[in-house]
Amino acid sequence: MLYTYESYDVIVIGAGHAGCEAALATARLGLKTLIFTISIDSIAMMPCNPNVGGSSKGHLVREVDALGGEMGKNIDKTFIQTKMLNMSKGPAVHSLRAQADKKDYSRAMRKVLENTDNLVIKQGEVVEVLVKDGTVTGVRTVSDAVYPCQAVIMCTGTYLKSRCIYGDVSQYTGPNGLAAANHLTDCLIKLGIEVRRFKTGTPARVDKRTIDFSKMAEQKGDTSIVPFSFTNTPEKLEREQVSCWLTYTNMETHKIIMDNIDRSPLYSGNIKGTGPRYCPSIEDKVMRFADKERHQVFIEPEGNYTNEMYVGGMSSSLPEDVQYRMYHSVPGLENATIVRNAYAIEYDCINPLQLKATLEFKNINGFFSAGQANGSSGYEEAAAQGIIAGINASMKILGKEPLILDRSQAYIGVLIDDLITKGTNEPYRMMTSRAEYRLLLRQDNADLRLTKIGHDTGLIDDERYNKLLKKEKLIQEETERVKNVNIGVKPDIQKILEDNGSTPLQSGVTMAELIKRPELSYEKLKPVDKERPDLPDDVQEQVNIAIKYEGYIERQLRQVEQFKKLENKKIPVNINYDEVYSLRLEAKQKLKKLRPASVGQASRISGVSPADISVLLVYLEKN
Repeated sequence: MLYTYESYDVIVIGAGHAGCEAALATARLGLKTLIFTISIDSIAMMPCNPNVGGSSKGHLVREVDALGGEMGKNIDKTFIQTKMLNMSKGPAVHSLRAQADKKDYSRAMRKVLENTDNLVIKQGEVVEVLVKDGTVTGVRTVSDAVYPCQAVIMCTGTYLKSRCIYGDVSQYTGPNGLAAANHLTDCLIKLGIEVRRFKTGTPARVDKRTIDFSKMAEQKGDTSIVPFSFTNTPEKLEREQVSCWLTYTNMETHKIIMDNIDRSPLYSGNIKGTGPRYCPSIEDKVMRFADKERHQVFIEPEGNYTNEMYVGGMSSSLPEDVQYRMYHSVPGLENATIVRNAYAIEYDCINPLQLKATLEFKNINGFFSAGQANGSSGYEEAAAQGIIAGINASMKILGKEPLILDRSQAYIGVLIDDLITKGTNEPYRMMTSRAEYRLLLRQDNADLRLTKIGHDTGLIDDERYNKLLKKEKLIQEETERVKNVNIGVKPDIQKILEDNGSTPLQSGVTMAELIKRPELSYEKLKPVDKERPDLPDDVQEQVNIAIKYEGYIERQLRQVEQFKKLENKKIPVNINYDEVYSLRLEAKQKLKKLRPASVGQASRISGVSPADISVLLVYLEKN
C-alpha cells in the first residue's frame, strides 16, 4: 500500500558530492528540499582517492565556489596537505590540489547540510521517479512511501545496481560495502531512458605502521597556502601539514601481474562495464604500456586519526593473493599489511546525450541528473554538475531563465557540453586539454568569471559581490598604471635585470614591457616601482598575468568572438531536418536525435561535418 507524505519543491536522490551541491543550491534559493541517501553516514563520502582538486579538477572546485557552492569551503576546513600543481608551466594549467581528512570532510559537509534552512535529510532508497504526462510528480521509496515534488535531481553516483569485484569475489554492494541501489535502474528503463554499464576501481589501503618510508621520496605540501574558496585567506588556513610519499612499481611487480592476468576479472570477461581511460587499473597500465619499466605509486594518508594509507596509482581487481604479492614487490611496501583490498566496481549510469544543457532530461519535464550517474568520474566533476542541476531545477520552479555556461565561460561549461553533445563511452574525466580557451579559464580568475553569475542566481550575497567589484576595479586601475610607468636606463634597473638573467636596457621602456619578459614579473620589479600601491596578493597576480600574457589573451578573446557567433545562432526547436537538403544522412540522424540548441552545439556533434554546418547555416538564413 502506498502512503503519501509531505510534498517538497525539489527531491535530490543521493548525498554524494553532486547531491550535496544540488541540495544546498536549491535550499539556499528558498526551495523546500528533501535529500535521500542510502546511509546518512555516507554523506559526501570519499570512497576512492583522499584528495580534492588536481589538474583541471582544481579549476572545477574554484568555479563551484565562485558560483556559491560548498566544496571549496569544505576542503579548506578539512585539508591535511595542500599543493599547487604544474607551477613550472604557465598559469593556464596551474591547479590546486589538497589532501583531505576523509572523515572530517564528510562530517563537515553533513554539518552544513543539517544546518541549512529549507533542507531535510532522509535515509532511504528511492526506487521510482513518478511521472505523469511527461512531468515529474514525485518519488516512491522502497517502503512504498510517496513524496510529491516539482523537480527531482538524480545524483546516484556509482550505486545503481553496483557490484564490487576482485578476483572471483563478487559482491552486490556499493562502494565501501554500503548497500547498492538495486531498483531505480528498472524505473529509468521504463521511462525510456537509455542506461549503460560503466566500471571504475580503487586501490588497496595499507597500515601506515607496516610501511618503510625510508625507501620512498617524501612529498611535502606548499609552505604558502592557496585557499580553494575565494572567501578564505591564506592566513586563516595556516596549519601543520602531513606528507605524502612517492615510490614506483618495478619489473617484478609487472611480472606478477602478467603471470596472473588471466585471473583478473578485467581480462577474464567477468567485468562487462567500460572502465576509465585516464585512470586505468595497474593491470591495464602494465598491459597497455608494456615498454614502461615502472609506474608512479603515491602513498597518501586517509586522515589525521587513522593509519590507513591510500596506494594511489595501483587500483586493481586482481585476486587477494595476487594483490599481496603485487603490493609487496613495491619498494617500501615489502611488509605492508593490507587493511582494505583493492576492487573494481561496476554500476549503471545514463547516456548523457539524453540531457539538455540544463542537465534536465529532454523527454521528462522536471527530471534532472548530475554526477557519475551521467557517465562522468571524479568528486569534482560531480560537484560541478550538482550545483548546475540544483540552480536549474530552482530556476525552472521559480519561473526564471536557466543557467547555461558555455565553453568560453568555464570548465563547467566544457564538462557539461562534452557530456550532452559528444557523449562518452567511458567514465568522463575533466582535463585542461579539453578546454579550447584555457588561458581565459584559469583557476586564479574563476571568481572574476563567475561570481557575478552566482550573484544573479541568488547564491552569492551582496557583501561578497561588492568585494569582487572592488577587486576588479583595483586590477583595472593597476594594470593601466603599470602600462604608463616609464623606466629609464639607471644602474639599479640594470642590476635587477642582471640578477634575473635579463638583457640590460639600451633605452627607456614601460614597466609593462619589462613584465612581459619571461624571466621577469610584476613582483620582481617591485624595487624599481616607487609609486606602487599596497595591493592584495590576488590582485597583484591578476595584474601580472593580464600584462604578461596580454597578446595571447587578446587572441583567445577574438577566438571566443567567433565561437559566440555560432553559439548565439539558435536552431528552432521545431526544425525539420528532412527539409534541409544536402545534409548528409548521418548528420540528419544525429541532429534529429540530439536536437542541438544552437549551430555551435551542432558543430561539436560527432558525425556532423563542417560542410553540414555550412548547409545548415544557409537553410537557417533562408528560413
